[in-house]
Amino acid sequence: MKSEAADWLVGLALRCDDREYVERWCLRIGNGLPPGHPLLGLSALCVGHLSRRFGVVSDEARTLVEELAARCQRDPSDVDGNAISGVEDVRCYAPVAGRRVGEAP
Repeated sequence: MKSEAADWLVGLALRCDDREYVERWCLRIGNGLPPGHPLLGLSALCVGHLSRRFGVVSDEARTLVEELAARCQRDPSDVDGNAISGVEDVRCYAPVAGRRVGEAP
């Protein structure tokens, strides 16, 4: 079941043209699952995919990715390393106005 959910979410992030729809799913998953769930990091990675595709993500999605990446750095058993890849992509491909690419928030 988790593999099917992961495949579905990644497929949306890579192929769906409705960025806001995919973001809502990433937010729902990233905010709604318990610590240690394998889809937490994947939700951040998928927001990173959206940043690569569209060059923008919502503030709410950006905040989620940054929080999941911070949790991963504190405890990789809480959120897996996909969150780090997600935050790197968001910072690179969808930088906040007035902030240099790669600069921490």
